[in-house]
Amino acid sequence: MLQVKLIVTGDDFGYCPRRNQGIVDCFLAGAVSNVSLLVNGSAAADAAKLARRYNIPIGLHANLSEGSPVCEVLRTNSSLLNQDGFFHGKMGFRTALSKGLLNMSEVKRELKAQVELFRELTGHLPPHMDGHQHIHVLPEVRHVFAEVLEEYGIKYTRVPIEPGLHNCDWIPPSLMDFYLGVEEDSFNTVDVFTRHGIRWPDIYIGLSTMGKNMSVSNIWSAIDTAIVEFTSKAPCPAHPTPQSGTVTIELMVHPGYPSVPPVGGCGEGPDDFSQSWERLHELQTLIKPELQSHYKTRNIQLCSFKDL
Repeated sequence: MLQVKLIVTGDDFGYCPRRNQGIVDCFLAGAVSNVSLLVNGSAAADAAKLARRYNIPIGLHANLSEGSPVCEVLRTNSSLLNQDGFFHGKMGFRTALSKGLLNMSEVKRELKAQVELFRELTGHLPPHMDGHQHIHVLPEVRHVFAEVLEEYGIKYTRVPIEPGLHNCDWIPPSLMDFYLGVEEDSFNTVDVFTRHGIRWPDIYIGLSTMGKNMSVSNIWSAIDTAIVEFTSKAPCPAHPTPQSGTVTIELMVHPGYPSVPPVGGCGEGPDDFSQSWERLHELQTLIKPELQSHYKTRNIQLCSFKDL
């Protein structure tokens, strides 16, 4: 029987105390096995303390799109900022990039500053590093991101190509357009990351199961679909065919108790995503006993990037 190693990553750790508490509750319930820290989040220092206290495996959620830079020099007069002095936003960052307005040396400087702050907060380098709002797979940024990972010896990242995504007819068209853009950027990133010796799990899941679309049955079918597609596919250098009989999956999740303004965020207060009831819905779904028992019957072992 194929053994599945499943990394369930709680993103946005450090965003606010309520998100932190929700992610920790999921970890203690055995529902989340790994977290990704926003070092410019308003509760990042507390998140790092919680990770230490409960021995939660923690990596870096690099953020170039929400809130303020952590690099002092870039907080004024930087191409990474809008006229209000904050990052350009999820779509604004993409627009500025497509217009050639972003200085890649500033992107690199900020990414390095975030790695350094992560080390300061946690006492170690991140075993894995991904991008908030998938900025790490964007054109130009992907090269700089890969250089930073290689320079620091950070071995693992996330490549958000989700098997079966195209068949998910419950995703609204506008969101699907964004997801398909992320997928295309990710396909174009594979060679870059591979050249820099960076690795990632065999399978990524998390777009089709986000927010209100998360259910026990959706997670089950996403995992099953992905495994079938992966085991029937030709191997690529970063992911040889699972001769060992082991396949690795990352499930990206965003659980938590919804943020209550003005507390939270990365410098601008909490966004609609973090205030949404969908954060609590994810938490409640992930801790359901039937999900945990499904993992056991399917020989699915929860782990973190350190265990790969």
